[in-house]
Amino acid sequence: MPDMTLPEALGELAALEDPKMRAANEKRGDDHGMNLSRLRTLAKRIKTDQPLAKELWATGETGARLLALLICTPRAFTPDELDAMLRETHPPKVNDWFVNYVAKKTPLAEEMRLRWFDDPDPTVAAAAWSLTSVRVVTQPDGLDLDHLLDLIERDLKDAPKRLQWSMNETLAQIGIHHPELRARALAIGERLQVLADYPTAPGCTSPFAPLWIGEMVRRREG
Repeated sequence: MPDMTLPEALGELAALEDPKMRAANEKRGDDHGMNLSRLRTLAKRIKTDQPLAKELWATGETGARLLALLICTPRAFTPDELDAMLRETHPPKVNDWFVNYVAKKTPLAEEMRLRWFDDPDPTVAAAAWSLTSVRVVTQPDGLDLDHLLDLIERDLKDAPKRLQWSMNETLAQIGIHHPELRARALAIGERLQVLADYPTAPGCTSPFAPLWIGEMVRRREG
């Protein structure tokens, strides 16, 4: 299809608005009223369009920013652009999609991980821990896993929610993928009890690190 203009894209987004969906999303902190499957269908029609993605992001609207994250080119953003975008990802779904669809996909991921790791903003630090979880699994060489466990042991219990979730993921991935550190990871999880009471649907894996580690190791090793 011909390139879509910003007014056209905003019109398409307005047509997706559903008051009932907005009410449900707002309970989770997401200020939009769109069915995300329909939003993805719109993104597939537009295809990749970095200029439009930047215009959509600049609106500051959650729906527009979600669409932007689906049609952008992660490698086209500069480090400063990525940093500024992350600091604006207050709605949970915008943050989740930015981290997973942009931060993890850019060739600058490691540079940004290091830049964000000790940031005082817990949302920014959480992104760094999410990128660290990826490295724990895919490229652990050069990571000080024992030091990461030291930090988790010290800070996980009292970390803000989004940061806590990302640190807990790193704890679980260390336990799953690094058998030599599994006993320590399990012990940390058992002692801290972070997410031990998290409601988990039948058939889903609990985010409580000891259960998560145990289940994934069982699947991997039989």
